[in-house]
Amino acid sequence: MNISTGTLTEPSRETPVLGEFDVVVVGGGPAGIAAAATAAHLGQSTLLIESYGFLGGMGTAAGVTNFCGLHANVHGAIRQVVHGVADELLERMRKLGGLSEPHILFGGKIAAQAYDNATLKVAADELVLVSGAKLLFHAQAVGVLMTSPDAIGAVLIETKSGRRAVVGRIFIDCSGDGDLSSHAGAPFEKGTTGDDMMYPSTMFRVNGVDPIRAGDAWNHFGRLMEEAERGGRRFPRKTPIIRPQKNPVEWRANVTQLSNPDGTPVDGTDAQQLSRGEVEGRRQIVDFFRFLRESAPGFENAYILEIAPQVGIRETRRIVGEYQLTEDDVLQCASFDDTIGVNGWPIEEHIAGNVAFKWQDIPKARGFNHLPYRMLLPLKVDNLLVAGRCGSMTHMGQSAARVSGGCLVMGQAAGTAAALALNAGVRPRKLEIRALQERLEADGAYLGRVA
Repeated sequence: MNISTGTLTEPSRETPVLGEFDVVVVGGGPAGIAAAATAAHLGQSTLLIESYGFLGGMGTAAGVTNFCGLHANVHGAIRQVVHGVADELLERMRKLGGLSEPHILFGGKIAAQAYDNATLKVAADELVLVSGAKLLFHAQAVGVLMTSPDAIGAVLIETKSGRRAVVGRIFIDCSGDGDLSSHAGAPFEKGTTGDDMMYPSTMFRVNGVDPIRAGDAWNHFGRLMEEAERGGRRFPRKTPIIRPQKNPVEWRANVTQLSNPDGTPVDGTDAQQLSRGEVEGRRQIVDFFRFLRESAPGFENAYILEIAPQVGIRETRRIVGEYQLTEDDVLQCASFDDTIGVNGWPIEEHIAGNVAFKWQDIPKARGFNHLPYRMLLPLKVDNLLVAGRCGSMTHMGQSAARVSGGCLVMGQAAGTAAALALNAGVRPRKLEIRALQERLEADGAYLGRVA
């Protein structure tokens, strides 16, 4: 041990192998759920590794509690454009009684769909396990063993049972933060300069709301906040998103914004920044809740039902792949020959003190862009796919396609590509795109080739 250098040398160790699988998926958010279920359904032995004791990613652990990006405004008509695995997940949630009908947002421009957290957790368990995939909870990816400079042999994980290794043939990084890809040496970006990522938020839910008195309160919170600011109150961001859940006495609130002392966004890959952010998020929630009870009709007797288990991270590492989805792709509703699905969500950039939206030219435009297969293919590592908010996108492109609808699309495509590549005996980047597209469409996915 040499404390003066700030490091110590660990003794060498023999790491037990937990198992060998055809496909290893890291991260159990919407992308990981779809990837694991699809790969297993197509006959590959599959393991899904998740750091929490439940699935859902930011949708459960960060308390998002609504699906964004399942719908698009297609020439003025709002319709669901994400299908396939998404349909099966929604149906399971609907049968459990915890899925709301889609609700219209932003003056009729788009729709989102709220759900109960517990419902997503249970439905995701069912979806993955019925497919034949195995689950490993409470496991954190901490490294990799490379069999060559361009191939991962095993992922190293820390568990309650100690360190283990999981051997795989193809790996899919759905970690959100690009942890697996980073360990394997795939190039990545953060923000545009490294310190200008989107700001995180801590979500919370309240109960005990009088829905009659509250009415369409979501249309009035901005005005109430402006009035409160004239009286001296300060809020960390404008553009509050506060909406009722399936039970109208319960509302979700997305109103906080977490920054470091120097004003930069909290980095979700920095443990010290995250720790400060968790505390700051709870402080902001208590302050905003006081404002709700004082100022918002129907919230006089409300109480805080839940503060999300973790900060809601929007952007950290974005892995650089064969193609990066851009802002222009989103706003111009771009088409790609290697489409694997679509994104209909607008640019939603969380900047200092506010949220900046940019919309497609709706209703003139078709309202969605294709997501190309190439954005799932990291540079430098051949047996790795990436799906979800750490996919290959620019800062602005990611601000749209990072939402759950796009993540489900990318996850299903990554799981399908892994299975087909293994069956064909090729690396994922050599997979014949037509075969992938045909399989996706056969499994119910919408690729956007017919508007």
